Amino acid sequence: MLKEKVENVLAKIRVGLRADGGDIELVEIKDNTVYVKLKGACGTCPMATLTLKNWVEANLKKEIPEIHSVHAV
Repeated sequence: MLKEKVENVLAKIRVGLRADGGDIELVEIKDNTVYVKLKGACGTCPMATLTLKNWVEANLKKEIPEIHSVHAV
């Protein structure tokens, strides 16, 4: 199931985010687009957009090719 695959990748990413006082929550997956919520320090970090695109989205797309994009909500 796609949701399980996404959660498994997010679990790996979450380790790094938690080290910096942040976290990530899966909100929904719709039409192969993943919607997440950055929490803690990541929710207010000025680098959050870069983290989302260059780390979260890049890893999800690499491990799950059917994912088209990742958006913060």
